[in-house]
Amino acid sequence: MGKQEAAAHIVWDWNGTLFHDNAAIIGATNAAFAELGLAPITLERYRALYCVPVPKFYERLMGRLPTDAEWEIMDETFHQYYAQHRTACELTEGAATLLAGWRTAGHSQSLLSMYVHDELVPLVRGFGIEPHFVRVDGRTGPSGGSKAEHMVRHIGALAGVDPRRTVVIGDAADDAVAARHVGAQAVLYTGGSHGRASLETVGVPVDSLAEAVEEAERLARRAA
Repeated sequence: MGKQEAAAHIVWDWNGTLFHDNAAIIGATNAAFAELGLAPITLERYRALYCVPVPKFYERLMGRLPTDAEWEIMDETFHQYYAQHRTACELTEGAATLLAGWRTAGHSQSLLSMYVHDELVPLVRGFGIEPHFVRVDGRTGPSGGSKAEHMVRHIGALAGVDPRRTVVIGDAADDAVAARHVGAQAVLYTGGSHGRASLETVGVPVDSLAEAVEEAERLARRAA
């Protein structure tokens, strides 16, 4: 049994999952909208409509896809605002304890985010949780796309990790898409970018990270 438990692996998402940055995300989104004269949105509306690729999310709000020039303005504004305001955000409640507990139990875990890699690593390190991960990967390349291909590279770089006994814990439907893309399973936290209704059809929705870890362990055991 110990051998099976050691093979269980979690791939954590960052924004909206381990990192409780909803306020910074909504503020950055509304700052980007303001650049084009769009009305601000609430967190509830964001969680109901958000999707990737991100230009499709903007299409849902604008009634059309943004032009390339509009996308560049919105994307730059979003990241500038977010970088200024992320400093007021903290880890999701209980996250550090759960990471430590999973590691102490002999399981492995890694972090894959669509936040730019060079910004992600020092942020994770600053919270003192980097040692819990066997690998930390952020986005390299253009923003706004899906996590699926990034997940392929991430899983491929993890020695001794079986995708069938891997569970992705994230807050977005795209996390479930990325998990399926590599043959893993997904547990989706309802406290981030998506509400429960939009997560129920793509993964296992849970209302806390503690529940997410419990469900991940159950799924990994069942796949053994």
